[in-house]
Amino acid sequence: MDKELEHSFVTELQDNQNIVHKVCTLYTNDKESHNDLFQEITIQLWKAYPKFRGEAKFSTWMYRVALNTAITLYRKSKRRIDTEDYESVIFKIKADEYDETEEQQLKLMYKAVRQLGDIDKALVFMYLEDKNYTEIAETLGITEVNARVKMNRIKTKLRTILNP
Repeated sequence: MDKELEHSFVTELQDNQNIVHKVCTLYTNDKESHNDLFQEITIQLWKAYPKFRGEAKFSTWMYRVALNTAITLYRKSKRRIDTEDYESVIFKIKADEYDETEEQQLKLMYKAVRQLGDIDKALVFMYLEDKNYTEIAETLGITEVNARVKMNRIKTKLRTILNP
């Protein structure tokens, strides 16, 4: 690959790496798994980058690759290794400016979202990232109407999980 392509990729990745970190947080339970998934997503982004045509925003394309990589990786892995939940050790790295109430709400939300299916997790993630339904549908490869219907069903399901 030429240096210009490499430089372009690195710049885009640096500017948008929080997308990958958020996907990793959604699909992993500990820091080691998070780092492994981040690395795998980065590899898949790099492999696919020469084919990126720029028809969509880089961030939209990145969401699609990251989510597909996470979903594929964890669907292939039939055996689940019990790991220490990231939330159970967060107190060791807790920032002083965090409001504990907000932290508890985030823990509950992540716990509830983890109970959803892979595609539903991705949809919630993008919804919480303030992506519009058109962009969500494009990224997930579903229709906009389907994205809206799924999101309404997920909201109902999450309310049931969070408020039994």
